[in-house]
Amino acid sequence: MLTRDTLTGGVMFALSLVLLAATRGLPEASPLVPVGPGAYPRVVLGVTAVLSLFVLANGLRGALARKRDDFSGPGVQFGTRNHALVLIVFVIFGLYVVLLPLIGFRLSTLLFVGVLQAVLGPPKDPVGWCVLVAVAIITALGAHLLFERGLGVLLPRGTFLKL
Repeated sequence: MLTRDTLTGGVMFALSLVLLAATRGLPEASPLVPVGPGAYPRVVLGVTAVLSLFVLANGLRGALARKRDDFSGPGVQFGTRNHALVLIVFVIFGLYVVLLPLIGFRLSTLLFVGVLQAVLGPPKDPVGWCVLVAVAIITALGAHLLFERGLGVLLPRGTFLKL
């Protein structure tokens, strides 16, 4: 019953719980700041734990259907495009981190989401490109509204562009 999904889901769930327990020492909210520094890691780790349970359940369901271990499914073939794609994703993320303080959160997030979508699943027609641009815009503005307006977190404005 040990598959990639059960192993990954189980490890990530356990790691999320361990890290979630480690956040107990983080300060709570103060009267001046309604959300304390411990809230953000707890939310991320809680969501990660729940999603890990879904991955674990999916792996167990698939393992019961197959009744055998399978570590050789599609996407695990070594020497294929996957290795280059992983490297490309890391490079794109690195550029995002570099651009964040230079051009600001909104524009760098817009570029990051758009470029990453185009690399992972290039659109095949103009409608696909319109959807890609719309998703990038909605993601960047949604994250901005959630963090800056909703949670009161100041996001980078950028050195060169004050967006």
